[in-house]
Order: sequence, then C-alpha cells, then structure tokens
Amino acid sequence: MLAGVFQVHLVKSWPTGEPHLDRCDGLVALHAKRSAQSIEAWSRTFPDKPLVVALTGTDLYRDIHQDGAAQNSLKFAHRLIVLQEHGSFELPLQWRNKCRLVFQSTPRRSARPKTSRHLRAVMVGHLRDEKWPQVLFQACRQITPDEGILIDHIGHALDPELGDMAAQTARECPHYRWLGGLTHPQVKGHIQRAHVLVHTSRIEGGAHVILEAICSGTPVLASKIPGNIGMLGSDYAGYFKPGDSAQLVAMLREVHPRIKSGAPRLQALETQCDARAHLFEPRREQSALIDLLNEFNWTSR
Repeated sequence: MLAGVFQVHLVKSWPTGEPHLDRCDGLVALHAKRSAQSIEAWSRTFPDKPLVVALTGTDLYRDIHQDGAAQNSLKFAHRLIVLQEHGSFELPLQWRNKCRLVFQSTPRRSARPKTSRHLRAVMVGHLRDEKWPQVLFQACRQITPDEGILIDHIGHALDPELGDMAAQTARECPHYRWLGGLTHPQVKGHIQRAHVLVHTSRIEGGAHVILEAICSGTPVLASKIPGNIGMLGSDYAGYFKPGDSAQLVAMLREVHPRIKSGAPRLQALETQCDARAHLFEPRREQSALIDLLNEFNWTSR
C-alpha cells in the first residue's frame, strides 16, 4: 500500500545489521509490546525521525495498562495507529493527540447462495484465550442436533487445552465441526457460504475476520466489547453479552431461515453490515496510511 509513494523495507526487528536499512527515514512498527525493543532502539538512535506504532488488541486492552515496555512505546511514538473507532479511548489522555484511525481492508466479494434448510454459522480464529472459544463450545452444548444449526470452527490450537476442548465438543456435538487451520481462500469460502459469522472474543483491536465477513455479505454475531463495537458500530443489532453463550444461542435461533421471522432478522443484520462495508475498502486504507505518513516532513523520498 505504501510502495507507490515510499521505498519500503519489511524486517522483523531493528537494527538489522544491514547498513543501508540504518539510513531509512522512518519506522512503522507493529505491536507496542512485541516491537518494543526496536521502537526504543530507533527512538534513541533517531529521536527526530518519524516513528509510527500500530496498536493491536492485546496492546490496547492489556499491555499498555500493565507492561512498562509497551507504555514506553506510546511515549517514543510520534504517531499511534488504532484499527477501530473505539481504540483511542484506551489510550492515556496525554497520547491521544498522536492517534490516527486506520481501518484495515479487504476486497469486496459477492455473497454466495445460502440454503434455507438450516442455519450455517462459522467462527474463525486460532484457539487462544483472547478469542474465548469456550463460549462457542458452551453454545454448541445448548443446541440440539435436530435444530438445524450447523457450526464450523476454523483455527489452529495455539492453546493445546483449548484444542482438546474443541475435539471433545466435536465428538459430543455432531452439529459442530472443528476444521483446524485452513488456507485464506478456504476461510473466505467458508465465510461466504455461512449465514452468520460468530465472533466471541474477550479483547480485540479490530478483528480482520469481521471486515472479511462484512465485505462478503455475511452478517456477524459478536461479543459486545469495544473492539467489536468500533468495527460494527454502536447501534449494531448483532451483539451478545461477552461470555454469554445462552444469549448467543438465542440469537442463532432468531436468525434461523426455517422460522418465519428468521430471514427478515438476518436481512436486517446484513443491511447494517453492508452500510459499514465502505469503511474497509483497500483504497481507503491506503489513503489513510499515506495521509498519516505525509504529516511528517520527510528528508527524502
């Protein structure tokens, strides 16, 4: 997205040991905590050169409140990027003037035809605590196989214990499938074929899978947390209380295409999601990034 305007080098850390990269004019760092060493090294070596830090969910909703290295990253940065509308609210007041909103993006894709015989839901996210997959496991046990609610779950088991729980849920609930990690094209296909995307996270910085669903014509049922509200909007009708599997189940039943009111409820969510889709256009993200970097007085291009 930046290569047409800037010469861009992608590296895992800085300094790199490559002299030509030490002459770069600015640094854009991903993660306040994970990139903390690179951020501090750059700031102390080049205090006047542009330093931009993009903040993730674990940065915003955990690390900057308790980790000294992540807090220092906020101090060293000249600009901070958040990925959804509520992200800046987590920042200390003294740093909010540095903050810029940049929604991530994906190309629009046509919605695929969906059956009216059953409801197909998909959850996408590696199995780790932040994604709170236990909520989905609990929901599956409250749904009976004859209800016609089929749930696909995509993601690697980064936490082995959660992987064991997913495997056990699949054995005990025939309407639930844990598919493990899939390729991006495969994931996109599952999202396009689903009636709804389920998103149970306890913390999020701006989930890419939400915008993938929105731009595929698939509405979202999401935990009502700031990171999801900042993606879907404050008035979105598809939220459930974080951790509340019973409410999630009730919402799945309400949008089931077999019931009379199911299709209109689903259509209403689709309409709300479609109204947000323009926020996640690639050209919009590119423009926001370039505008942010153009706030600096660059010594060279």
